Amino acid sequence: MVRRGRGVSFAGKVWQLLVGIKDALVLILLLAFFSLVFAALSVRPNPGVVRDGALLLALDGSVVEEVSPVNPVDVFLGGGALPTREYAARDLVTAIDQAAGDERSKAIALDLSTFLGGGQVHLTEIGAALDRFRAAGKPVYAYAVAYSDDSMLLAAHASEVWVDPMGGAALRGPGGEQLYFGGLLERLGVTAHVYRVGTYKSAVEPYMNTEMSPAARENSEAIYSALWEEWLADVSQARPKAQLARATQDMPGLIADNGGDLARAVLAAGLADRIGTRVEWGTRIAQEVGADEWDDTPGTFAATEYDPWLAQIDPAARGHGPLVGKGRQIGVITIAGEIIDGEAGPGSAGADRIAALLDDALDDELAALVVRIDSPGGTVTGSETIRRAILRHKANKVPVVVSMGNYAASGGYWIATPADRIFAEPETLTGSIGVFAVIPSFEDLLGRYGVNADGVRTTPLSGQPDVFGGFTPEIDALLQASVESQYRRFVRLVAQSRGISTARADELGQGRVWSGGAARQLGLVDQFGDLDAAIAWAAKQAQLEDGGWSVRYLDTQLGGVPAMLAAMMNGNAAAAPGSRSHSRDLVSLFAREEQDGAARVLADLADVFTASGMQARCLECIAVQPTRRAMPAAGPAQGGILRVLADLLLRD
Repeated sequence: MVRRGRGVSFAGKVWQLLVGIKDALVLILLLAFFSLVFAALSVRPNPGVVRDGALLLALDGSVVEEVSPVNPVDVFLGGGALPTREYAARDLVTAIDQAAGDERSKAIALDLSTFLGGGQVHLTEIGAALDRFRAAGKPVYAYAVAYSDDSMLLAAHASEVWVDPMGGAALRGPGGEQLYFGGLLERLGVTAHVYRVGTYKSAVEPYMNTEMSPAARENSEAIYSALWEEWLADVSQARPKAQLARATQDMPGLIADNGGDLARAVLAAGLADRIGTRVEWGTRIAQEVGADEWDDTPGTFAATEYDPWLAQIDPAARGHGPLVGKGRQIGVITIAGEIIDGEAGPGSAGADRIAALLDDALDDELAALVVRIDSPGGTVTGSETIRRAILRHKANKVPVVVSMGNYAASGGYWIATPADRIFAEPETLTGSIGVFAVIPSFEDLLGRYGVNADGVRTTPLSGQPDVFGGFTPEIDALLQASVESQYRRFVRLVAQSRGISTARADELGQGRVWSGGAARQLGLVDQFGDLDAAIAWAAKQAQLEDGGWSVRYLDTQLGGVPAMLAAMMNGNAAAAPGSRSHSRDLVSLFAREEQDGAARVLADLADVFTASGMQARCLECIAVQPTRRAMPAAGPAQGGILRVLADLLLRD
């Protein structure tokens, strides 16, 4: 009896502990929920804070085609750090253009202190919008501590470029080192089974080589040179007196000639007009637009921040609904990020999600369809899912037009094949017509520890592919044949789309990446032009009269907790320029690039171990684009039952 009493007492204590843990979890989640509701109700922006003065563009993050949703679980359980902010290029251009014609906006204050960059096509479009703003007789004042290629590409379009006395510039151009894991995998005893078609399909080389192949080097040199020439031409046109040759080829000598002062070197090279602190920069702007009546902090000026300014613009003009005009609609679908199977996105091109958006619009009798692609490709099956959804519109006799952004390569070009016309920019990367697959096996690694595989087969393919026992010649032949079959399909699609022979399509393929200029000469794209040009062509092709049509963006509308959290992050985190914790100097600029490089290395290693299916993806394209937002290192709370429960309860 005594023993049973002790057992009951112990079980009771365990039960009380479990109940206590449950109550604590519920309390934590309730507190998090009500905190989020309070923040969403009190969050800025709102149209009421728009006022006369400057439009303050403190770009504290990166520019993208499509903004990724904020994961509430990552924010609540990610150690208190916010994800890096993303700005939609289309929204930035709209905000600048609206400000050009609005008498309340007298100038633009472009703070690039913590700008993380963006694709070259996007930055060129924003630069053109800044030029239009200046053409309206309004000045643009740019400021940064450390200028990179991307921030200088924007700053070059300013009326005055300021550099901090403690700052400088590091203009490096595209390119750099790529890690090759062939030797590491061999040392670890991991066999990377690579199946590919395409002499230039270099996406698999890191898993099988120890250095870049001659073909890959030739291709990379061509596309990087083309991008760099476009960058130099853009900056030279915006700042004709800039000594770009010396600033990009002999910055150490330029610094030495200016007494070791990096800021003076930037000024001497004509990249900047003034040296001054952010307070001095703000004081200069206040002279133009007036002082801030509500804040007498040194360096403040009358201004409207980006989010309140954007909020008061008609959502239709921002691409979140029909544009001004009546009549039949032109649908615009965005395919941004890596193409994957499933519902992922926005910001990632989840094929099932995009196909569903296209299918939902089938009954709307669209007059035309414009497909905006900003993707390096991805899975073959995902690319084909989207292509088939586009074809369902084409079967309704709807003109289909493709508008390419920073890149529309490999799987991105696969999706473009139904187009009646393809628009691109000189800086666009496209082509990469090729297919590959990588599957690892670990028989050598296991053998080192005395683990062997054995069994009985009824056919040569029984149990294959066997990642533990190794691959048979038959499975190798089957997988290679499968990749070759998909490549032939890809080539046929290109040949039919471009009106060329399969032999010519194969010649243009082979995994080679082309710049927009080369692609236009070769016939892979039809003409240069942005999204607006593609929409205008679609309207003409559909025989729609001017002013007699509207545009409907087929996008995924975020709601619930993710939408509230995005509003909270955008409204509060960006309220004070440079309010995030990362530093702004040249050293931090290089450190950030190294972190991005490390993130890509981890992604490359993950690719070989996850075996995510047959791929039509462009490695060179990914290398020249900014890394998407990434959370800080996970804390102890990021895993386990708490995260699982939070994920279930916060799911939209």
